[in-house]
Amino acid sequence: MTQAFFVTGTDTEVGKTFVSCALMQALRQAGQTVIGYKPIAAGAELSHHGLLNDDALLLQQNGSLPLPYEAVNPIVFAPPIAPHIAAAQAQQTINMQVVEQGYQNLLEQGADTLLVEGAGGWHLPLGNGQNLSDWVAQAQLPVIMVVGMKLGCLNHALLTAESITRAGLKLVSWVANSPGVEQGFLAENIAHLEQVIDAPLLGKIPAMNGAQSEFSDVMAAAKQAADNLNIAPLQAIK
Repeated sequence: MTQAFFVTGTDTEVGKTFVSCALMQALRQAGQTVIGYKPIAAGAELSHHGLLNDDALLLQQNGSLPLPYEAVNPIVFAPPIAPHIAAAQAQQTINMQVVEQGYQNLLEQGADTLLVEGAGGWHLPLGNGQNLSDWVAQAQLPVIMVVGMKLGCLNHALLTAESITRAGLKLVSWVANSPGVEQGFLAENIAHLEQVIDAPLLGKIPAMNGAQSEFSDVMAAAKQAADNLNIAPLQAIK
């Protein structure tokens, strides 16, 4: 039976995709099969295959099973803006039945683990008063939180963790990620978060000289970052 997790972030640009790829590599190194799902993405280039989002492509490439792009990312918009605004500009609505069907289809692939990556922060608006977090709560997905270790991270991490718990969901783990230049007093900030977040820390991923943002370097960097992660808490969840 496939174990699914939702990967959220304390903000946008905190390294959700990079951490997801590192987790996928760590799980694969542990002998598990793993696939990724980016149900909604904004910011894509037009190709002869249609619109392609870099984050979704990375999830596709780091997975154990060959999946078509549209299975990994069924809803995608070209402009790199909030998806509900992009949808309004395109005179479309974000259909959560498409998100749910895509999720169910991936569960049927038979992988050991499915990582579902959100977009932006926890309360991603979808329009019509809906947030992506509403669907996560409906699906009762355990949540992995990526904390971008930068100014403001303590407040953002605590507010996100509280919101996840308030939604009736289990925050199963978190990752301290340095997406850019390493934060001053990094060790002290991580130590504080370990005391106040009621979930195990999977690992501390250091700043990696821009490799997290350069598409060509992410694959190799994710394999390197996997060495910083302890996935035992995830493997213990049934």
